[in-house]
Amino acid sequence: MAVAANTSERAEARYAGSSLGFKILQYSVLIFFALVCLVPIFWVVANSLKTTREIALNPLGPPTTFRWENYTEAWTVGRFGRYFANSIIVTIPIVIGSVSLSCLAGYGLARFKVRGSNLIFYIFLLGLMVPFQSIMIPLFYILRDLRLLGTYWAMILPSVAVALPFGIFFMRAFFLRLPDELADAAKIDGASDFAVFWRVMLPLSLPALAAQIVFQFMGAWKEFLIPLLYMQREELRPLVLGLMFFKGRFTQNIPLTMAGATIVMLPIVVVYIIFQRRFIQGMTAGALKG
Repeated sequence: MAVAANTSERAEARYAGSSLGFKILQYSVLIFFALVCLVPIFWVVANSLKTTREIALNPLGPPTTFRWENYTEAWTVGRFGRYFANSIIVTIPIVIGSVSLSCLAGYGLARFKVRGSNLIFYIFLLGLMVPFQSIMIPLFYILRDLRLLGTYWAMILPSVAVALPFGIFFMRAFFLRLPDELADAAKIDGASDFAVFWRVMLPLSLPALAAQIVFQFMGAWKEFLIPLLYMQREELRPLVLGLMFFKGRFTQNIPLTMAGATIVMLPIVVVYIIFQRRFIQGMTAGALKG
């Protein structure tokens, strides 16, 4: 009995040691990749608060004095206030439109087994395989014929269409994993199909919705090619496009350029922080089913 007890204790000690070693390795890898992501952000923010001479002397270190006036100058001289408003004007409709249509289509394709639903889903999936560069010239002529070139709609409508394939794929996978018994119970209580979606299924899909909002916001906020091609008017430029022209004007003024880049990336960071918990829940909700 004593030998067996000693053997069991040694086995438990080896297991605890291996478990501790695995955790140390796991956290080391996570810390490494966190630093890989955070160091460039720190470098941009730190250089945005320096002078040009200080960047030349110490490009990787923190600023000795914080020059917040770099942000004020970038905001006023670079017209970032107008560009920021343009980005808000186009991003909010893109997010609302793409998320709403993705939810409705994903729910319909997941819950209603009608003839041809799988074919419709596969047609949507083809949109993931078509690069935007292959359709940008025909799309230019379509928008020209519709007289939408040089308007906000020239970015909103194509961006919603481009975002739908992934959104439908993502939401369909989430709705497939919800139990059918919930919808059946609601229908027994007299709920219509839309009431089941709105009152039962949609509240349960909040984690997936949060993930969708983050994805679509990031895609719309940093979109560069669509406004460059279809919104040539200077007063309609979004923030990312305005940063490109700003950088062209102030090539040698690195602090102002870094301040402009910080202004561009700050809303994405804020949105992610707001939806962080729901975003992680949506991404880890389960395997992609169907």
